[in-house]
Amino acid sequence: MTPTPEPAPPGPTLPEELLLLALDPRRGRPYCRNRFLEYAMAGAALAELELQGRITGERGQARVVNPLEPPDPLLAALMRGLPAPGKGRNGAGVSARAWVRRAGRQTEGMYLDALVERGVLRRESHRFLGLLPYHRHPVVAKDLAAQARQRFETAGRAGFPDHRSRALAALVSAAGLSRFVGTDRSGRGAMRHLIREQWPAHAVHRNVRRDKANQSGGGG
Repeated sequence: MTPTPEPAPPGPTLPEELLLLALDPRRGRPYCRNRFLEYAMAGAALAELELQGRITGERGQARVVNPLEPPDPLLAALMRGLPAPGKGRNGAGVSARAWVRRAGRQTEGMYLDALVERGVLRRESHRFLGLLPYHRHPVVAKDLAAQARQRFETAGRAGFPDHRSRALAALVSAAGLSRFVGTDRSGRGAMRHLIREQWPAHAVHRNVRRDKANQSGGGG
C-alpha cells in the first residue's frame, strides 16, 4: 500500500538518518559490511521518495508516479536515475533490487560527501598496507548522531508507529545493523518482520542475501 505523501521532512531524511545510525561515531566505520550499507542507503533513498509521494513500489518494481523533483538536491539527482512515468520495461518502472544494487555506491558516496561538507562528519584518509586508500568518517556533530539513535529507540519502544519509522527499522534490519542500535531480541525480531512489508528494505535484503550466498558458495 502506498503511504500518504509527506512533505519534505524538516529534520534528516531517511538516508541521512540511516547513515548516522550505521556509523561508529568515534571510529567512523560502518557497524555492518560497507557493501550492505551501500544497498541500504539506496533503499533509504527509495523509501524517502515514496514517503514524499514521488514513487511507488509494486511487485518488486519502483515506479515514478510524480515526476516533480523533490527540493532535496540529492534525492532529486537520484530520482533522475529512475525511469520517467510510463517508461521502463512495459511502462512498469525498474526493478527495485537491480536499482539498489546499481545505485548503492553512488548513493552512499553522495550522502557521505554532503555530511562532510555540512560538518556533520569528518573525512579521514588512510592507506591499507601503505598502498590501498580508504576513508573513515568519524562523527563531528555527536549531538545529531545521539538524537538519531534516541529517535530510533523511542520509535522502537512505541512499536514503530508510523510509516517513516517502519521504513527505517526495516532498512536497519536488512543491512544487519539491528543489534547495534540498542534493540533487544524481540525488537530485532519485530524489525525483521517489517522487511517484507517495506519494499525498499526487501530489495536491500535480496541483495544482501545474494552476496552472502555468493560468498558462502565461493561465487563472485
